[in-house]
Amino acid sequence: MKALAFGTSNSRSSINKKLAFYAAQKINDSDISLIDINDFEMPIFSVEREKEFGIPELAHDFYNAIGDTDIVVMSFAEHNGSYTSAYKNLFDWVSRIDMKVFQNKPVLMLSTSPGQGGAQSVLASAQESAPYFSAKVVGALSLPSFFDNFDLDQGVVTNEEFNRNLSAVISNL
Repeated sequence: MKALAFGTSNSRSSINKKLAFYAAQKINDSDISLIDINDFEMPIFSVEREKEFGIPELAHDFYNAIGDTDIVVMSFAEHNGSYTSAYKNLFDWVSRIDMKVFQNKPVLMLSTSPGQGGAQSVLASAQESAPYFSAKVVGALSLPSFFDNFDLDQGVVTNEEFNRNLSAVISNL
């Protein structure tokens, strides 16, 4: 199974990217493509830019990466209770190619943050809008207090409840 994993943060040391990779590794016999959304940085979306320059090739590359996978594992960072501007811009460009951004792929949605909220606000928003963009959400899990629940040296989640819930979601794939 091909798994596409990424965090929705443009932080070079993204904790969400680490969580997405961890979860993707739990999928048996998966071939993981871990991407960094910094590699898809584009001008801020506007209809005027689209008319003048067209849709950037990087948007097509991201859309094709989704199309070439069997499952998307993504972890949402939260900025002021919502999507990061880096992810929102990428998503806006890709949605101009096809509103079915996720192309009916199974999507495992995760979120984490340093705080106790675990970026649950953005996760709820993403989960609610997912059907409009042809995402088949197979699970949505939040990991609170990342640095208390993730061993950076070993690259593993230490929170047993999260691990049980993740295993349950993955077993249903």
